[in-house]
Amino acid sequence: MAEHPKQADGVIDTGATRRSFLKQGAALGVGASLMSMVPPGVRSAAWAAGSDAPEKKEVRIGFIPLTDCSSVVMAAVEKFDEKYGIKIIPSKEASWAAVRDKLVNGELDAAHVLYGLVYGVHMGIGGPKKDMANLMTLNNNGQAITLANKLKDQGVTDGASLQKLIAAKPGEYTFAQTFPTGTHAMWLYYWMAANGINPMKDVKVITVPPPQMVANMRVGNMDGYCVGEPWNNRAIIDKIGFTAVTTQDIWVDHPEKILGTTAEWVSKYPNTARAMTSAILEAGRWIDASLANRRKTAETVASKSYVNTDMDVILERMLGRYSNGLGKSWDDRNAMKFFNDGAVNYPYLSDGMWFLTQHKRWGLIKTDPDYLAVAKAINRTDIYKQAAAAAGVAVPKSDMRTHKLIDGVVWDGKDPKKYAGSFKINAA
Repeated sequence: MAEHPKQADGVIDTGATRRSFLKQGAALGVGASLMSMVPPGVRSAAWAAGSDAPEKKEVRIGFIPLTDCSSVVMAAVEKFDEKYGIKIIPSKEASWAAVRDKLVNGELDAAHVLYGLVYGVHMGIGGPKKDMANLMTLNNNGQAITLANKLKDQGVTDGASLQKLIAAKPGEYTFAQTFPTGTHAMWLYYWMAANGINPMKDVKVITVPPPQMVANMRVGNMDGYCVGEPWNNRAIIDKIGFTAVTTQDIWVDHPEKILGTTAEWVSKYPNTARAMTSAILEAGRWIDASLANRRKTAETVASKSYVNTDMDVILERMLGRYSNGLGKSWDDRNAMKFFNDGAVNYPYLSDGMWFLTQHKRWGLIKTDPDYLAVAKAINRTDIYKQAAAAAGVAVPKSDMRTHKLIDGVVWDGKDPKKYAGSFKINAA
């Protein structure tokens, strides 16, 4: 895992020095090339002084009680924010709808937020239309689909056995996701469809905030749900459900939460946006740097101020120690990642485009948008590259990446319209 770089003490960078670095960097391209010329001790100071100082010194960042809020929380707790001249104030929110509304009306500066939520708001679905911005991906992997133990009693252990049960009684079963355009809805729908279940026709789907999933399943309001940790592991420990599939089994190293804000906010506070992104990047690197750091993170975010659950419930799956509630245990090399040598965090255009293809597939948008143009408008690779340079993080060579998902279909972003229309199971 990546080591947390030591910063030299007493380094004073002048505006002239920084401009010299930037002038050289412009010729080579911002990113790893730029960082090769910047002495390690200069990097953070270079971006916090003079005209590059953050315009806004305090930033309120919303989060939902989930393990993957960790890099936002630890950026404040471990004071990575101070290094970049800002103070991050994590703000605990009740639901994704609340996060959406507070981002749109300016009560929050930014948020730990579902990838697809930001795209939905930008497209005018799932809430009021407003131009949005994705500054970075916060994590890969680490979500799951939990099924109620009463389904296990009916012989269901996986997608194939669930399909047989639902085919016998279509419309009888209810499943929950956390927001209509969000990641959990898309993982649930994709997995069901890969197993021959049409989530738009064969089952009922409801929206439930993440911290309320376990309580709702306990009283029988749903037969299954897709959510982030620790609420899947919590269901197993409480003996009310089991893990049918992890989201890393649906798509290895899938994009999950992002650092989202409005395009207007980035335009008004570009230096603050960069500083905030750098601080959270460093926090993610710190979390992934050692098991001790992951343990400290779990202890911190388990507290009442953040996720409000037992530390061990968070720590197990954060360390990749999985059990599914059906007697199987394993060490998952693709558990939740916050940095992974920087591979996690780049706001790939293809990642954003994928969510749009699924929104089209499930009828959330009626016509094919200009997929690439929308992704370029939302995913602020320019801000990210500046923030990565300041934090000494390498950036990838391409804005696109390729993956094969659980159904064997490859996504590479090259022909999103064709891809969106290629699925046999859809909302049509």
